[in-house]
Order: sequence, then structure tokens, then C-alpha cells
Amino acid sequence: MEKKIFVLIAAAGLLNLQLANAQGKAYDMMVNGVKVIVQPSGNDIVEVETVIKGGVQNYPADKAGIEALAMNALTECGTLRHDKNAFKDQLDKLGATVYGACGKDYSLIRMNCVKPDFDNVWALYQEAITIPKFDEKEFLRIRQDAINSLKEQDSQPDAAIDKYADKVAFAGRPYAQDPYGTIENVSKLTVEQTKAYYQSILTKSRMVIVVVGDLDKSVIEQKVSQLLGTMKQGAPYELKKSFFRVYKNSFSSEDRGLATNYIEGITSGPEPGTDDYNAFNVAMRIFADRHFLYIRTKNGLSYAPQAWFSSGSTAVAKFSVSTTEPNKYIDVFDKLVDTIKMEGFKPDEVADMKMTYLTGFYYRQETNQAQASSMAANEVLFNNWRRALTLVDDVKKLTTEQVNDAFRKYITNIVWVYQGDTKKVTAQNFINGVNKGGNPVAQ
Repeated sequence: MEKKIFVLIAAAGLLNLQLANAQGKAYDMMVNGVKVIVQPSGNDIVEVETVIKGGVQNYPADKAGIEALAMNALTECGTLRHDKNAFKDQLDKLGATVYGACGKDYSLIRMNCVKPDFDNVWALYQEAITIPKFDEKEFLRIRQDAINSLKEQDSQPDAAIDKYADKVAFAGRPYAQDPYGTIENVSKLTVEQTKAYYQSILTKSRMVIVVVGDLDKSVIEQKVSQLLGTMKQGAPYELKKSFFRVYKNSFSSEDRGLATNYIEGITSGPEPGTDDYNAFNVAMRIFADRHFLYIRTKNGLSYAPQAWFSSGSTAVAKFSVSTTEPNKYIDVFDKLVDTIKMEGFKPDEVADMKMTYLTGFYYRQETNQAQASSMAANEVLFNNWRRALTLVDDVKKLTTEQVNDAFRKYITNIVWVYQGDTKKVTAQNFINGVNKGGNPVAQ
């Protein structure tokens, strides 16, 4: 085991050294009141992500979906200089990408191209951000596409149960909202509302820009300064973080005519920036493997049981399963959690998962887009983009005790939701919660 860990650490360290030598040192700078983060890439690809903070905190529940529509409209409705087809034709000729995307904590407008085409693609990128047309005909098309997508998601049990879980668990909080909205909400949104909304959030105070590419600092300053030239500063803004605490177990259900039954549970997770964050991330990865082993392999209760740490401004742990035997599932789940709380994860498990996690982290950082996305997320959620560079060392330092303490601390009461045949499930089994010392699963 020690030899295996040493080899993995050595390989990870070598890859880290190779990346550092190839890329050069990352830095940040302020340009016209906006933080610009730059990571030299060591290749001919340029990735730029302009981030607008806030996500679901930016709009009331009855307007959920408006930011997603706005981000899509930036390129799908054309600009004041190019209609949609002309805009896309130019990108296609250059083999470049420009588009907007949204999430629960922030949205971003992304561009990706080869370095020789940077000037031409940047001109299109700047158009999309600063002078989008919001053409009404094209807007009605993308709104209908959004409605069709929401209908399709509702017909997919995995997506439907996750939305239902968020709606129940986060009732009264912004995180209850789907950033893509509801069919009812999206159907009412007009092009005028969406354009006005976009202009209201397009402020330098909400913005951070990430550049991964081998560009001179002076070039980046010049281009970003042009982009921000006519933009409002806006009121000071900071993304609100909140701790999600479940005070008692609960169970909510919807009767649906499905081939099997779908269950999801949500419980607490550490806020970004707290000491427990990395330890809990590792703990949930180990638990996911154990969950799979006991639910599928040993008991045959589900084809693809899952457990994961859902990070964000409101971070939580989630568990999901599709099963024909929901009562047996919760019995095995409770005993599994109880066993881990009593006995803890083994040192070998923690050591292996740390290396598995770090190896995966390195592989995910191989593209410019992945590096930019990691820096953007860390700046928004942790106010610290450098965490994307220090995470490896932080995880290596974690002890088995820290990982076990984090699991015991946060895996407590759970909000459970269920969709399927309600006659096959006993709500009280889920409300009773995990065992407190009796009948742990056999190891």
C-alpha cells in the first residue's frame, strides 16, 4: 500500500511540475474595476470566461429562467452588428466558440479559439456581451426551445427527482429555484423583460474575468478595457453563502406511474471556505463507493445508486437511488451510515481516495477550459481563485481523523423525497432516521 501511494504521489508531483513549467505563473490584476485572472497556458488555445455573479440570488422565484434565457440570447439572437446566422458563420469559419451559460451561483460568457484568431473572435465576443440584439423573433424561438427542454426534463425521472428534492429541501431559499425556470415562468417572459434584466446584471461589480492563454499582459489589459469601456460599475456585490441545516428527518412523496421508484435525500454540507470543506469532499467520495457497494453489489436494490457532495454557495450532501424496494433501501442506508459513524473510514480508504481524487483533478485540468472554470468557481465561491492551484497540497494534508469527523458532523438528519408508487413505501421508515448504534451492516 505504501509503495502504491508513493508512486501516485510521485506521478502527481511530476505532472504538477510539468504543468507549472509549461504554463508559467498565474496572476491577477484589476482592469477598470474588474478582477482579471490570467493563467498562461503553454499552448495555442485561448479560453476566456466572463463571470457574472449571483445566479438564483439575482431574481425572484417568479422570474426563474430569465437569466438562462438572457445568456442564450447573447449569441442566439444576434448582435447589433451581425444577425444570428452571420455571427455563427464567422465563428464556424474560425473554428471558435462563443456562448453563454448559467448556474445556481453565477453565469458566464465563454470564448475559445486558437491564438492566431484571437483578435477576430474577441471582436465577436465583445459584441455578444455589450451589444446583443435581443431580436424578438429569435427570442420567441429560444423561449419555446427552453419550454420544450423543461418538458423533456420533467419526463426524465432522474432530472425530475432532483428538481423535486431541491424544491422541498430549499423551500424559501433561492436554491429552491431551477436556474432554467419553470414552464409557467418561462412562458411569461418577454424579450423586453429579458433584455432589461440582462442590462441590470451587466455591471463591473458582479464581474470577474478569467483568461487561460499565452497572451501578453498588455494585450489582455487593452482588450478587457475595451470590453468594460461603457459598462456601469454597479453597487458593490458579494455572493451570499448560507449553511443548510436539517433539524429533523422528513419525507415527501409524489405518486407517479414510473417503472421503478426514485428517491433522493439532502442533508448538510460545509460552507465554502470552512475547514471541513475538503475533508467532507473526500468523505463523500468514499461514502459514494460504499453506498454503491452495499446498495447495488451486495443487496441488488438499484442499478446505479449515487451519493455526492453538491458544492456551491449552499453546499449539501445528496443521495439518490431508483429501486423497486424503497423500504429495504432505507434500511440498508441507515445501517451503512450508522456503521461508518461508529467505526469510521479506514486509513487505507482515505489514503486511496485522496490519491484518486487528486489524480482525477489533474486529468480534469488538462484543458484550458477546465482550468478557467476551476479558477472562476473558486473565485466566486471561495473568494480565492488560487485555491485551484493549492487544492492538491491542501488535500494531501488531510488526516483520516479529519475526514471521519467531517462525515459524522454533517451526515445527520435528512430531507427525503420520493416519486413513484406511494403504496410501496413507508414514510415512517425514512422519518425514523439512521440507527443509533444497533445493527450495523457487516464489514
